[in-house]
Amino acid sequence: MRAFSGLCVLLTTLILSGCALPYYWQAASGHLELLSSRVPIAEALADPELTEATRSALARAVEIRDYAVASLGLPDNDSYRSFVDLGRPYVVWNVVAAEEFSVDPVEWCFPIAGCVTYRGYFQEANAHRFAAELRAQGLETYIGGASAYSTLGYFADPFLSTMLSGDESYVAGIVFHELAHQRAYIKGDTAINEAFATVVAEYGTAQWLSHSGAVGVADAHAARRARREEFFALVRRYQDRFRDLYSSDVPIEEKRARKNSAFADLLADYESLRSSWGGATDYDDWFSRPLNNAQLASVVAYSRWLPNLRAFLNAKGLDALYAEMATLESLSANEREKRLQHYLSATLGSETG
Repeated sequence: MRAFSGLCVLLTTLILSGCALPYYWQAASGHLELLSSRVPIAEALADPELTEATRSALARAVEIRDYAVASLGLPDNDSYRSFVDLGRPYVVWNVVAAEEFSVDPVEWCFPIAGCVTYRGYFQEANAHRFAAELRAQGLETYIGGASAYSTLGYFADPFLSTMLSGDESYVAGIVFHELAHQRAYIKGDTAINEAFATVVAEYGTAQWLSHSGAVGVADAHAARRARREEFFALVRRYQDRFRDLYSSDVPIEEKRARKNSAFADLLADYESLRSSWGGATDYDDWFSRPLNNAQLASVVAYSRWLPNLRAFLNAKGLDALYAEMATLESLSANEREKRLQHYLSATLGSETG
């Protein structure tokens, strides 16, 4: 009943705010359908129709959930105490948009979550329909499937079958990432929120793999993380190149030609990078579609502040990072950015304590 009451409050807030109701109704109905499909984990584990692979992953996920509370200080609540078998590859499809000459994502603002750089749809067809509307307005779009999402503790989020589709490090990373959003969330700042959840997930996953003794999985996880950092570095380099181009005074048609050339260079540089990965294909799907600004913008949210928050975590520890998020939340956007930039300096210990 608590979930239904919370949903009513959410919908009332949205209606009173005069926001676009069709989008909110699909989000509310999609989430409500998910909640109504939950079963207790013990019941799910006893289901004879559950595949052995899913059963094993779910049992391990329960241990990971307990570890999140006991060792990482993440919320001990009703989230991830139930299970939903979705029967599809993703729980939502997120739409990101950008202007023709910008690699910064368009933002949408909501009463509770604040401003975010994507809109999520529970049905893939609806995501494509919205993306088509944006393209008709002259925007570039990117659609990416998500294995999980967080309701920030407003509801008891269940384990989803989509969260169990990878190895142990993948499952741990998703659980820690989504619970981190419940531990700290700065309204209207997607870049910090995603970087925070990502560094908590990185730290927690490494600790969990060491705790569980999963040596082979730990090695694979470290290699995958190294490839991800190389991918982020490549994209950031091109984001800077595109920003320089888009802010230049060259004629529009020449700017478009240089833009197309830069995307061709990005693809070629990825092929070169990929050749050093020994056959790994982590980002082949990302590069398989025509590249555009929205695709680049989709990476900004996860990568912009990662080095900064990693530096703080490495210097101060996890508890200090949690406290620091509360400090960041109290600051203005400009003050927040200055403080984040400072984390990478040699004087971190003397000025952020």
